[in-house]
Amino acid sequence: MSTAYQPTHYQIAHSLKRRLRILAPSLRKDPERAYVLDILLRKRNGIKKVEVSPYIGSVTIHFDPQRLPAGHLHTLLDAVLPNLGRRHAQPAHLPSVADEGEEREVNFAVEGMTCASCALLIELVLRRDPRIRIANVNLASESACVRGSLDKEAVYKAVEAIGYRPLPMDTPAQRKYLMERERERLAETRRRLVWAGLLSLPVTAIAMADLMGRFWGWSQFLLTTPVVVWAGRPFFSKAYKLAQKRQANMDSLIALGVGSAYAYSVPALFLRHPHLYFDAAAGIISFVLLGRYLEERAKGQAHEAIHRLLDLQPQTASLLRDGVEISVPVDELQVGDIVLVRPGERIPTDGVVVEGLSTVDESMLTGESLPVVKETGHAVTGGCVNGTGALKVRVGAVGADTVLAGIIHMVDQAQSSKLPIQRLVDQISSVFVPGVMGIAGLTFSGWLLAGAGLTPAFVNAISVLLIACPCALGLATPAAVMVGTGRAAQRGIYIRNGESLETATHLTTIVFDKTGTITEGKPQVTDFYNISALDDRKLLALAAAAENQSEHFLARAVVAFSQVSIHSHTSGEGKFTSSSKGENHEVEAFESFPGRGIRAQVEGHEIAIGNRVWMEESGVKLRELLGRANTWAEQGKTPVFMTLDREAAALFGIADQPRPDAAEAIARLQRLGIKTLMVTGDVEATARYVAGLVGIDGVVAHARPERKLEIIRELQLQGGKVGMIGDGVNDAPALAAADVGFAVGTGTDVAIETADLTLVNGNIGKAADAVELSTATLKVIKQNLFWAFGYNTVAIPVAALGGLNPMIASAAMAFSSVSVVLNSLRLKKMGPGE
Repeated sequence: MSTAYQPTHYQIAHSLKRRLRILAPSLRKDPERAYVLDILLRKRNGIKKVEVSPYIGSVTIHFDPQRLPAGHLHTLLDAVLPNLGRRHAQPAHLPSVADEGEEREVNFAVEGMTCASCALLIELVLRRDPRIRIANVNLASESACVRGSLDKEAVYKAVEAIGYRPLPMDTPAQRKYLMERERERLAETRRRLVWAGLLSLPVTAIAMADLMGRFWGWSQFLLTTPVVVWAGRPFFSKAYKLAQKRQANMDSLIALGVGSAYAYSVPALFLRHPHLYFDAAAGIISFVLLGRYLEERAKGQAHEAIHRLLDLQPQTASLLRDGVEISVPVDELQVGDIVLVRPGERIPTDGVVVEGLSTVDESMLTGESLPVVKETGHAVTGGCVNGTGALKVRVGAVGADTVLAGIIHMVDQAQSSKLPIQRLVDQISSVFVPGVMGIAGLTFSGWLLAGAGLTPAFVNAISVLLIACPCALGLATPAAVMVGTGRAAQRGIYIRNGESLETATHLTTIVFDKTGTITEGKPQVTDFYNISALDDRKLLALAAAAENQSEHFLARAVVAFSQVSIHSHTSGEGKFTSSSKGENHEVEAFESFPGRGIRAQVEGHEIAIGNRVWMEESGVKLRELLGRANTWAEQGKTPVFMTLDREAAALFGIADQPRPDAAEAIARLQRLGIKTLMVTGDVEATARYVAGLVGIDGVVAHARPERKLEIIRELQLQGGKVGMIGDGVNDAPALAAADVGFAVGTGTDVAIETADLTLVNGNIGKAADAVELSTATLKVIKQNLFWAFGYNTVAIPVAALGGLNPMIASAAMAFSSVSVVLNSLRLKKMGPGE
């Protein structure tokens, strides 16, 4: 470590080659930041272990210096530590520090794949590079995810070298370009199909009518040649490029089958041989093109969720430059630009309102139908619809850094990820094409040795080449995952990875947080009891000043209550209705203790506000307050204690209503055979009261963040698959440890970043939707695999034994892959409770 390096937000206490210990005073002021730092650092490649001691402001980081050099770790800490207090809807992004040894993730689209063998070939080539650790290529979504120390350009070159075209897909604008490419490719396939079909029909009619003679033979030749040379050109072009690399895929089988039929028939025509196979050559190409066209159309429907998200971003924005309005493409906007958003327009990108007053429809983010008032200083999100007023917005994020791009990327990741069930399919597909070529060779040799003659042997060998369909195998899983995750997104469930979609169907227990998850997260102080020497007005002013530093649900309730009550005159226990604002008091010091409470120095007084366990651990005598606290708890209210200079001072009773959908959501999960458990930091009486209202099976109260994590681990050790639903920073460790983590979409960004699935607008009924959708998706995958394996198992031997002619074989092959995609599309029609 260079002695000249002076970190800004922390001090280095101890530094070794593989370990760094820092002292960060900000963590002592707000220990919630420690949990945030822990989660963010653990997600960084190269960091093996993080040990956080918030109460002394110490963090020890164990890292791999080859993957994350010490200098870059310092850069990372400098960037992350000042921003830990953020509370945005936008996901937290870690800074990118470039280094040859650092692992990067590159996501891109791949153009030119036609079957499962294409995807496997690209994976194989990429994995041969020692600098690449993971390479996953998805045929259904036509995308790839590569992790390694190569930069994007190097990965692109490796893909281009084997004949495929990589395209960026980081921003919504780039994704829209890919959509246009999809439409152009579909139109091109349709054009080739139409002409191939028109030319193939008379060729087939001549062959079926068994018309002999040079005129009919030359007619077939003239009609078939453009079909083979022009309509079939993509097959031959791809097969040739792969042959140069000593590789093969489905295009190789088609090119071999068509080329053999055409090459056999041309000299036979000149030699006046009676057997011509021009009809087979033309028919094969027509049937395969028909299959490809139907498959592309079906896959386009499977992309519908992404298309809808992309349509949320406008193409252009009204940029204000030197007082002049200029219409520019959204991708040309820069951070700091000022854009004008007129009434009814979609907001072009994320930013902050600098002028104007309007309402904004944020239902795409929150699921809430009611618009939100936006004025100067308020954050707005790209893709949301402006209401009746004009807004001037300073651009805060562009391109891949916007919330909309993050959501699209999340859906992309889920649709492109491979489920564990796919591994067996990949192993079979990797040897499928070479195996089929071998079987075709054996078929040809076998028929010749049996004395059947050249023509039957040739025809049966071609049938084997054409009947085989690795596409059905390759599409069986990803097509279902793509449709399933897309359907989930349409229903307000954003899935981070496809594996969680498979795991959700096996869940045995789901653990719930209470406040903000089971309840609405809008607590209100319903009762207040003061036993201190200060009057209510003075005590509430001190409480409001202390709690104003915290963003916890209960803290906000205390602040709101104090602000409307501070000028009301009352004594003892009472409820207040005055709308006067509170006084301002200087806060000299503030500490937050997650799962316990807060402590602050206000106007020379030491104020502590928190739960009973923490107060008693601190030695505070609560005898005068306990009776009332127990009564309120039995009524479903959360008792919150306040001390003044280490003496019991007051008691707040805070109530938070269960979500309207909570009871039905719990009942649905229980009907699915899933046990439900509430784990909360609240007192037991309140927790059991709320659990009784919504029908939860079990309750664990007084649970701090580490206890929530322990419970998840205990359930897993008992052999169960555990889901966790939460919304706060204190839920993040448990969300990360659960087999499937469900984040309530109205919660903190750390919880959302940590979880596997995000439930938009906090509707926990969507957890049941996710489980049902998971079960349906796995069912469709198994149906697809049964069909794909069964089809190939039966069809190849039938073709080898002479039971199929080449045209029927090509038609069956085309139908096989289309049927898998169409079966997957049934998930689009699945509704809640199905």
